[in-house]
Amino acid sequence: MTQYLSAEQILFIHARLIEETGGESGIYDLGLLRSAAARPQATFDQQELHPDIFSKAAALLESLVNNHPFVDGNKRTGITSTVLFLQANGYQFSASQEDLAAFTLAVAKGAETLESMVVWLKAHTL
Repeated sequence: MTQYLSAEQILFIHARLIEETGGESGIYDLGLLRSAAARPQATFDQQELHPDIFSKAAALLESLVNNHPFVDGNKRTGITSTVLFLQANGYQFSASQEDLAAFTLAVAKGAETLESMVVWLKAHTL
């Protein structure tokens, strides 16, 4: 059974990241955070919109990075939450910190599609 991150867990991750790495704390829009947390579980006509773990992870990452639910740290929170989501579901990352940062920046710039994110995530997990 898939383990999902709640909005509260993501908010905690965000608070710890800001505490550890700096930046302005605070949530910009709680609704956007809840939406991002729920997106991996989305269904339509009783069918999962993101049927595998990597498409769920990509949906979470894209929503957290691009919806900007936080005042600061959206990219950091997005990639950290995605890594923790995959770890909670039995996967480990093999990407370097530099690769994670470059990938997250590409997501933020709109250079990655959901499909290309899935490919990247699969290629960088064990």
